[in-house]
Amino acid sequence: MGARRARHAARQADPARERSPTRLRAVGGQVESSAAPWPLLQIAIEPKSKANQEKLLVALSKLADENPDFQVTSDEESGQTIIAGRDEYHLVIMVDRLRDEFEIGVNVGALQVAYRETITHACEQDYTHKRIFAGRGQFARVKIAFEPNAYNANFVFVSTIVDGAMPDEYVAGVEKGLRSVLSLGPFAGFPMIGVKATLVDGACHETDSSASAFEIASRACFREAAPKLGVRLLEPIMKVEVVTPEDYVRDIAGDLKSRRGKIESQEIRGMEVVVDALVPLANMFKLEDTLRSRSKGQARVSVSYAGYVPVPVPP
Repeated sequence: MGARRARHAARQADPARERSPTRLRAVGGQVESSAAPWPLLQIAIEPKSKANQEKLLVALSKLADENPDFQVTSDEESGQTIIAGRDEYHLVIMVDRLRDEFEIGVNVGALQVAYRETITHACEQDYTHKRIFAGRGQFARVKIAFEPNAYNANFVFVSTIVDGAMPDEYVAGVEKGLRSVLSLGPFAGFPMIGVKATLVDGACHETDSSASAFEIASRACFREAAPKLGVRLLEPIMKVEVVTPEDYVRDIAGDLKSRRGKIESQEIRGMEVVVDALVPLANMFKLEDTLRSRSKGQARVSVSYAGYVPVPVPP
């Protein structure tokens, strides 16, 4: 599945379910909870036989009802079915259940990481939407101040328009338009986080203005402001703790560093060493299998969600 299609599917996730906790399986069976605001991984899935499409959707619906952290969406562009979960092993288990329990042969795409976009600079933008459509005029003017909001998952919208100066439905149209445009970031098409927008001024026409005109104006206002906002791509980072015999510390630390991991600390605990690191989720695939091999099965690993950070810019 292409990255663009994956992004479309991610935007369709039910917001009410995007607050579910993420729990990442660890070597040795230990599980540690964290609080990712949405599923961090997803894959495209389709039945090997088109005759099983309806059967697949019914099975996925049952799995979603049983697992709050498991989401099923449809890609409006490609028609593919997308499943999203808390980690690599969670999705593997769901696919295995489809094959073994529900007896449905399926093809699966590559794992896709839930990247996000954000802004790093503040900017105030004035935009006027004015046109004739189907013989009727459309008019809406907005002046919006955009500013970073510390990677906050929730979009913050504020209006400082004096009560009565603009109808409430027009202000609501501004907010609706901004929420719409922020679902598709300008950098790579991923949803945006960490954005605050303040409607500081605006103007409307007695007959040519409408809520939909203000939706259009606010979307265009953001697009014009985007080049000045310092948009950056963000990736999820995981906290990794490895408890291992000292003999394997060097190999394990080397493996973590090879995954763009940053070693935070190494501490002796009895006869073992505790290695703490931060590792990008995009580089953690097959981590469990690799560490089992490097430690001859003796390392214990726990993984939890740490947050989002900017993707490094190539030199």
